[in-house]
Amino acid sequence: MNRKELVDAIQKHTQVARTDVDKVLGSLIQHTQVAVKKGERVALVGFGTFERQDRKARTARNPRSGDPVKVKATKVPRFRAGQGFKDVVSGRATAPKLTPVKSTAKASTARASASRASASKASTSKASATKSTVKAASSRSKAKSGKKK
Repeated sequence: MNRKELVDAIQKHTQVARTDVDKVLGSLIQHTQVAVKKGERVALVGFGTFERQDRKARTARNPRSGDPVKVKATKVPRFRAGQGFKDVVSGRATAPKLTPVKSTAKASTARASASRASASKASTSKASATKSTVKAASSRSKAKSGKKK
């Protein structure tokens, strides 16, 4: 799942505007990066922990030639999955059901029923308008055909 697919899935689940979901996800990523760069831990309970790991300078070997190579000290990001995340992935716990938020579900249901009602009224009025148009056209064609005889 890439970022776009994740944003779309969250948008469908929460009924929040896609642009807002994208902004929140982008902000989460940026704040996590800044905090980890400073050396802080970012712990999301049930998901995992992001932290910075400092690696010391060391001597490694070039695999092709076997020559020793000096590797500088560096800082790398590290992610450790939380216990809840591990349990879901391993199958020890059931995956959470992705049901829409109830408050927005009621609002969307109300909007959907209102739009269905207005659509049925519109289709009824369109049908009666179409019937009257057909009647008028058929009476005109009868009148024209009567004159030609």
